[in-house]
Amino acid sequence: MTERWQASVWVGAGTGLRQGEVFGLTVDRIDFLRRAITVDRQMVTVSNRAPAFGPPKTKASFRTVPLPDSVAFVLAEHLRQFPAGDDSLVFTIPDGGPVRRQRIGEAWRRAAKAAGIADGIGFHATRHFYASLLIQSGASVKVVQKRLGHASAIETLDTYGHLWPDTEDETRSAVDKAFATLTGQRRDVLAGEG
Repeated sequence: MTERWQASVWVGAGTGLRQGEVFGLTVDRIDFLRRAITVDRQMVTVSNRAPAFGPPKTKASFRTVPLPDSVAFVLAEHLRQFPAGDDSLVFTIPDGGPVRRQRIGEAWRRAAKAAGIADGIGFHATRHFYASLLIQSGASVKVVQKRLGHASAIETLDTYGHLWPDTEDETRSAVDKAFATLTGQRRDVLAGEG
């Protein structure tokens, strides 16, 4: 991505914010001290209209998201290099105005092509990266649901359920341990070794 948009990728991949939430982010919604981002609106772009703030996608989308140190550093550096624009927007076009969805899409496609990323993978992939990272690090369904602002755990599981690790060995071990304790038998006896 060009320098102007690089930090938006970090924010998307490091917080799971939707594209409209990233480009509707204002300085007052970033709490560098508490390391959190408040999501209570997004930038909405409609054909033949200027981009404008609107509510998040769902009621569950109103949330506070942890701000990792690495992303906070990139955001601070971005704001130093590209001071907040109109309405204190963190990400703007060069004249300080809001970013249109089409403009970031074009920039993303150019960058993706240069990086060898397959066609059809858009900015939303940063959100999937974030969810996958949380799951890989052991986050529960409820934590991932809350961070992404999903309305239900079912939505989270329908989208990301295949990413949670299968725990066949842990399941067997838990039952064997419980049964061995209940019967006073050792695990090796249950396994047919004694």
